[in-house]
Amino acid sequence: MKAIVQTVYGSPDVMALQEVEKPTINDDQVLVKVHAASANPLDWHFMRGTPYFMRMVSGLIRPKNTILGADTAGTVEAIGPDVTRFKVGDEVFGSASHGGFAEYNAMPERTLVHKPDNITFDEAAAVPVAALTALQGLRDQGKLEAGQHVLINGASGGVGSYAVQIAKLLGATVTGVCSTRNVELVQSLGADHVIDYKKDNFTRSNTQYDLLLDNAANHKAADFMAAIKPGGTWVLIGFSMRLMIAAGMFGKRIEKRHGKNVQMFTARIIQEDLSQLAEWLKSEQLKSVIDRQYPLAETPEAIRYLETGRAKAKVIIDVTA
Repeated sequence: MKAIVQTVYGSPDVMALQEVEKPTINDDQVLVKVHAASANPLDWHFMRGTPYFMRMVSGLIRPKNTILGADTAGTVEAIGPDVTRFKVGDEVFGSASHGGFAEYNAMPERTLVHKPDNITFDEAAAVPVAALTALQGLRDQGKLEAGQHVLINGASGGVGSYAVQIAKLLGATVTGVCSTRNVELVQSLGADHVIDYKKDNFTRSNTQYDLLLDNAANHKAADFMAAIKPGGTWVLIGFSMRLMIAAGMFGKRIEKRHGKNVQMFTARIIQEDLSQLAEWLKSEQLKSVIDRQYPLAETPEAIRYLETGRAKAKVIIDVTA
């Protein structure tokens, strides 16, 4: 099969299209013929091996997994003997730790759900990591309740574009923060209020929020905390070592002194949560926004574009193109 392979850490230049062996499956795995995958910030961090502590998982000197791509959508090609939820020919989507930037991916059954008939493979591939992060960040880490006011910093990105929609589905009032060119997009996703960060700084206003879902990590920790009501929560998703250290070192002190909560987390691939997302997609209460699509051979360019920080919602790898 064809796959995008990297054997060393580095820039997108270390990734190359190669012919490799088709993966074999374990008893609890599903072999998926990949139609589409999506690129996530997680992919470029693993590509570069930074921050360096990630190499404790990905490989100290060189990457253990040479084919990146967590999010996958495609057709079931084969199943292991212990697989009960899927059969050959089923259209599925889900997420594993790697393997999506290839024509075939061997994935655990628990990481997949059936793709709704009313969405494309591209739209399905966009969902898992970003939408799971949004759902779990709002519901589990932020404890969001109906009637509360949530601010989503980075509302036009991959996680943010789903977070705006999911927060509305959970009954919240939503304020989204984005650049001028993305204001209309965030409004179209259902945000009640949109702040153009090029014109206004939400940390300098008098408005406070029950929950701040931070995908951008572009202010000081103290400024984020000032924007939260007493008893409110700052959920840090944007990857900033400075803020992670600050939240890790001072989070408990902030919580004790100011009665505000600090949460950092990484989304988990939970089949029940994927099923919830699939239901919302099927009922058209949730939609995927796709900025650009690249053929498999141009995956390095897709990652390069994603690294600029200018991607609007999701960047897709069309494996069948």
